[in-house]
Amino acid sequence: MAGLIVLVTGVTRVIGSCLAGRLAAHPGVDRVIGVDAALPEPAARARMGAADFARVDIRNPLVARVIEAAGVDTVVHASASSTPASSAARTMAKEMNVLGTMQLLAACQRSESVRNLIVRSTGAVYGASSRDPAIFTEDMSARSVPSSGPGRDAIDIEAYVRGFGRRRPDVRIAVPRFAEIVGPTVVTPLTRYFSLSPAVPMVLGRDARLQFVHEQDAIGLLEHLALGSFAGTVNAAGDGTITLAQAIHRAGRIPLPVPSIGLDPLSRVMRTLHVGGFSPGQVKVLSAGRVMDTTRLRERVGFIPTFTTMQAFDDFAAGLRPVVTPEAVRRVEVRVASTLGVQPLPDTPM
Repeated sequence: MAGLIVLVTGVTRVIGSCLAGRLAAHPGVDRVIGVDAALPEPAARARMGAADFARVDIRNPLVARVIEAAGVDTVVHASASSTPASSAARTMAKEMNVLGTMQLLAACQRSESVRNLIVRSTGAVYGASSRDPAIFTEDMSARSVPSSGPGRDAIDIEAYVRGFGRRRPDVRIAVPRFAEIVGPTVVTPLTRYFSLSPAVPMVLGRDARLQFVHEQDAIGLLEHLALGSFAGTVNAAGDGTITLAQAIHRAGRIPLPVPSIGLDPLSRVMRTLHVGGFSPGQVKVLSAGRVMDTTRLRERVGFIPTFTTMQAFDDFAAGLRPVVTPEAVRRVEVRVASTLGVQPLPDTPM
């Protein structure tokens, strides 16, 4: 029986290049073609292993020719809804996410060979609101629909994918909604936020629960879905949760509670002084928190993440240079809280 012929998008990035390499090494796969608008750097090309590379912008109809010429039967859109590492790249990322996905789906719709489609999505589709339920299941929708950013992109992408599914019911479609992806190599606005030094701002009076998924588990799940038979939407996150203050502690930083109205001025001052920067909107989203139910991931998909949420974050934080030791962070917190006449945040085990 012939093996799969897989096309993977976004192979200049860690997730896409590692996925292409792992699929190329799998005995059930005959060929992997990685595509991207730019040439992969040597490190990314090494991660791709035996996978082929085609320089194709998925916004260009040329991607349809690649699918047809190779007889691709499985498409993994690994670049969908990925978060740009800088705000300057946001416009390009939105165009690539939305227009690129539309063009890729059109190419898949015209192809008679495509039988499997895996589209990477994000838990940001659930939004971030103080009125949110404690845990989101896959059947829930956002209480406060994101109007911009990766969440808005992901909502639009999932709508296009559902439309594609109605037009091509013969294609198996899987859509993993990932929690924030962290690890030693990925670079996102979230990892840059936790890399701020020596203090990391958070909204005063808010300490929401968060989930993370390790980059290797994200790659493993995409591989599992590409080779498996699951169809549908699935939440993806490591076991357990972590609060924002706990995460800041474990990164060796000092939490800096700031009134919500003060986030914009603080961000502008930090950028002016060239001491780092952050997105006030991102801080507000983190302060609202988001927890997803992962029962379907384990019971129906049959995938169990290797890293818990805390272990995933710790593996990322291990690559940061600690500004101060956890003990010193705690001493400063207690001293400041005592001066202000308030209770310090609860201590957390390291």
